[in-house]
Amino acid sequence: MYLSIVSPVYRAEKIVDKLVEEIHASVRTITDDYEIILVEDGSPDNSWAKIETICQTDPKVKGIKLSKNFGQHPAISAGLEASTGEWVVVMDCDLQDRPLEIPRLYAKAQEGFDTVLAQREYRQDSFLKKLSSRIFYKIFSYLTDTKQDNTVANFGIYHQKVIKAILNLGDRIRFFPTMVQWVGFRKTYLPVQHDERFDGKSSYSWKSLLNLAFNTIVSFSDKPLRLTIRLGLWISLLSSLLGVMYVYQYFTGKIQVLGFASLIITLFFLFGLIIFILGIIGIYIGKTFEQVKKRPNHIVDIVLNPQK
Repeated sequence: MYLSIVSPVYRAEKIVDKLVEEIHASVRTITDDYEIILVEDGSPDNSWAKIETICQTDPKVKGIKLSKNFGQHPAISAGLEASTGEWVVVMDCDLQDRPLEIPRLYAKAQEGFDTVLAQREYRQDSFLKKLSSRIFYKIFSYLTDTKQDNTVANFGIYHQKVIKAILNLGDRIRFFPTMVQWVGFRKTYLPVQHDERFDGKSSYSWKSLLNLAFNTIVSFSDKPLRLTIRLGLWISLLSSLLGVMYVYQYFTGKIQVLGFASLIITLFFLFGLIIFILGIIGIYIGKTFEQVKKRPNHIVDIVLNPQK
């Protein structure tokens, strides 16, 4: 197989037909040797029924049903595992990622790149969503010591060696864009047009977005733990300065209650020391926790039109 197109599907029963139609029209300008992988992520609507109907008449479409809703990024991982193409396109199902851009992404990749990421110049999202995305990526960049771009999401084309490297990562918490950044390889960006959602609204609530942000930061970096060590050191330093001030006040007669200064100094110093030690222990626990997690990030229930 030369080209695989992977798209996670959730609440998209009115979109799937249009998505497949546009992918066919676009990809046929590149090659006839391709597959479309639709991963149904426990959607509460009739998305799977639509995929079943399409698979009955279209052998190029592979349908994968997960056992429950695992989330967009585990669903992407399920699609990547099933992909057989030398080149793999990952795109959302809502048609904000335009299938018409696939030939441009492919042409750019042929210039010698392993990864070409679609860069949305003008995002067709609400002001609050764009603002929250910008804030998240700034915080994420700081906490992970990486440079993240809020105009880049999942849409892009990836060589199979990039996909294999991503699948070899043992993280149970999956966030596809950061994994792409982490594995490296020859990478570039291509400005693309970003359309409005074809139907409905985003399935991400504020709660799910916050959970995704928190889990991604904790999974991708131990900097929050290292910041607790810095906090502990600052508290200890401030307690030492406070101690000097109280000693000065004691000798100048400004403290009338005996034992007050020594008690305050001891408490502040010990609190700082405790936070410092807990931070160090937390780093080791965090690393151990990462190593012992062996639960799969998704479970496949049904596969239609599997590769022969």
